[in-house]
Parts: sequence; C-alpha cells; structure tokens
Amino acid sequence: MRNCITIFLIPLLLFSCKTQSQDKEKHMFSNPLLPSGADPFSFYKDGYYYYTHTLGNRIAIGKTKNLADLKNAQRKDIFTPPPGTLYSKQLWAPEIHFIQNKWYVYFAADDGNNNNHRMYVLENESADPVTGEWKFKGKVADPADKWAIDGNVFFHRKQLYMIWSGWEGDVNGQQNIYIAKMKNPWTIDGSRVCISKPELEWETHGDLNDADNLPHVSVNEGPQALFNGDKLFIVFSASGCWTDYYALSLLQFAGSDNLMDTAAWKKAPLPVFKQSKENGVYAPGHNSFFKSPDGKEDWILYHANALPGQGCGGHRSPRAQPFTWNSDGTPRFGSPVKTETMLPVPSGR
Repeated sequence: MRNCITIFLIPLLLFSCKTQSQDKEKHMFSNPLLPSGADPFSFYKDGYYYYTHTLGNRIAIGKTKNLADLKNAQRKDIFTPPPGTLYSKQLWAPEIHFIQNKWYVYFAADDGNNNNHRMYVLENESADPVTGEWKFKGKVADPADKWAIDGNVFFHRKQLYMIWSGWEGDVNGQQNIYIAKMKNPWTIDGSRVCISKPELEWETHGDLNDADNLPHVSVNEGPQALFNGDKLFIVFSASGCWTDYYALSLLQFAGSDNLMDTAAWKKAPLPVFKQSKENGVYAPGHNSFFKSPDGKEDWILYHANALPGQGCGGHRSPRAQPFTWNSDGTPRFGSPVKTETMLPVPSGR
C-alpha cells in the first residue's frame, strides 16, 4: 500500500514543480521588449502604462498593465499628419503626459528637411488616451524658434518646464540641452536657457563619415527629468546615435530654486550608462523612467543595438531594467544587461 501511495504522489509532485516553474516564468522577462523601437517613453496612470516610441510617419500609443509584456499591449494609432505641412514627416521621440486633467503628446517633426525640425503637441480630453479625440494643438517653441527635438516636460515647485535638444543658431553642427518655463502645456513662456553643451571627450563622438553630410556633429539630446526626493536630475544622451559611443550622461540641479540659472546645473564627469561589449549591448540611450506598479522600484527604459555599428536605424530596440541610488542620492544605473538575462517583472504585478 505504501508503494502505491508513493507512485501516486510522484506525478502530483512533478505537476506541482511544473506549475511553480510556469508561474515563475510568468513573472520574469528578458530584453528587448519589442524587436525594434527607438526613443521609448511610458507614463503610468490608474494601473496602466501608456507607451510610445518613434515610428517616423505617425504616432501610436500602447496600453498595458505590465510594461514587461509590451508585445501584448493594446495599441492605437492616434495621429497621422496631413501631407504638405511643416510637421508631415520624420516624427521623432513622442512622449505622452497627463497634465491638468488632459493628455498631451509632444513630438518633433519636419517637412522632410531636417533643418526644419520643430516640436509639436497633441491634446486629448478623454480620461483614457486610447479613446476620445486627439487634437493637434500646434507648435511648441520659444521666441528664438530654432531647430528643436526631444521635448520633455515636468513640474518643479508647481511650475511646468520643458527641456529639449536644439541648435544655438540655424546651422547644424552641435545639439545643446535647453530649458524654458511653460505658461500652459502647449505654450512656452519666455526665452530658453542652455544648460548643457557637448564639451567633454566622451560626449563629442560624432564623425559622420558621409560625403553628403557634415563631417562631424556633437550631440546632447533626449533629456529626461528624474527626481529623487528633493533632488532634480536631467539624464540625457551624449555623442551621435550613429556611433557606438552613444551613452547617457547626468546633469544635477545644484541651485536653490532658479532652474533657469545655467551655472546651477552640474554635469557628471563621466557617462552614467554606456555600451557593454561583454554584454552585447551597444549605443544605449534616449531613455525614460518609470516606477513599478507598487511604487517601490525605479526602472530605466531605453533603446540599444545588439551589434556594433548598427547606428540610428531600425535595429534599435526598447529595453528595461531596474536601477538603484547611490549614497549621495545620484542614480546608479549599472551596465545594460544581456538580452538573455531573465529579470523579475516590475514589483506589484
């Protein structure tokens, strides 16, 4: 009788182990989140992540409770520009934000001529951004109205700000990081201020090696605000995305309350997140940030290439991994993980 019981229990134990293994797999994921998708951005509200990335000819958003399961997100195209306008082509780096009880999507676009890239914004009054009507609100520009891409918005002490990458004048050659106050989510209030220029060796890799373009462009782009308590940081991408040296750098606000004070922004002496040849991750950059559903974990969302020399094209794929904080309050991102590395999904799922 004892042997019979033992024989009966073996399949039950095997079934239990298999179930536990399958359950564990449901709570794990590996990068990339999608086969391709540059400039990934997400916004969390009411239990859902709303995600978007560069598509070039239109803007779409995804809706999911689990950003690690992005491939199964509900998707909707929300804006395809009409032909023949200054914003009909090369739609780059869209971001979705919920501000003052309305949804806004900021993006850069031009008419097919990169010299005409400017920032624009859409608005949706619906509670759910995958429903309702998205309206084109217009261009977002400071009085200088120079070349501009990669807009990001954030509140600091109840004041709304925009940060972006732009040219100082009307000629390509260098992209700087600018900041300006906003009167409302679609209007910049006053002049811009430059808070970062590509000046250090590791942020000036930008040889194009292309007879049809400039010989070299130095780049600061993709700025993203990041808060840790009362500390304010801006994480941005440095060097050309067409190089494997594309990496993330850090600005820290060291002033009292005037974010428009250029001297109050301090740049880290070295990149804070860069290529890892040993992990097979190249040109990681143009990131954003999100919290886990339970609010206990901080995550970085970024794009990267799987091979050297893949540049700024469709090989870039969105990836995510958790990060922590150093004792001085600065973020500790570590190295970009291998694509085969299994990671626990964000906590609270």
